[in-house]
Amino acid sequence: MRKHTVAIVDDHSLFAQSLKGLIDSFEEFTVLYSAVNGQDLIEKLNAVSNKPDIILMDVNMPVMNGIETTYWLKKNLPKIKVLALSMDDDEMTIIKMIKKGAKGYLLKDIHPKELHTALSDLIEDGFYHTKRVSKTLQKSFASEIKNTSEISENEMIVLKMACSEKTYKQIADEMYLSPKTVDGYRDSLFKKTGAKSRIGLVIYAIKNGIHVIN
Repeated sequence: MRKHTVAIVDDHSLFAQSLKGLIDSFEEFTVLYSAVNGQDLIEKLNAVSNKPDIILMDVNMPVMNGIETTYWLKKNLPKIKVLALSMDDDEMTIIKMIKKGAKGYLLKDIHPKELHTALSDLIEDGFYHTKRVSKTLQKSFASEIKNTSEISENEMIVLKMACSEKTYKQIADEMYLSPKTVDGYRDSLFKKTGAKSRIGLVIYAIKNGIHVIN
């Protein structure tokens, strides 16, 4: 049986070594190599012809972080599936990684069985997320693309800005509207897109080819 290959990108060597041992213990997976940051990974990818099926990507790293590296992979090696593995459970960090091309987002304190499930689902389904975002993502990926013509001009502006790091108050200030009005547009977007959170709005925008504001 061919084993699916994995690369680990993490600047904490002890964690990376432990992770390698765990993944190598899975029957269907093996670790090709590890890198300490994005630049190190790119050098390794350019040096060898054998590319990994999955890259486990830390988010916060020196030199070239996980967000920058994931975007580089999306542009240059889109067939490689990126699975973010981080201590950061911040919603905006999750949104950034999804926007840049990550197919999954896990916290580093997950159970080994969940990591195995995540790796398997990435190979079989193309994506995986923890319960933190799984319901939103599964509904978004499974649903058909909805008609964006139902979204008003102001709602579209709010949708695009919601995909950025701006708070809803900052969005209201930039649109010269009250926070209550922007909240109304947000709630209307939830109904029209089927999203249940800001992350869901980001996924909707990506699926529908809407140019988001970084």
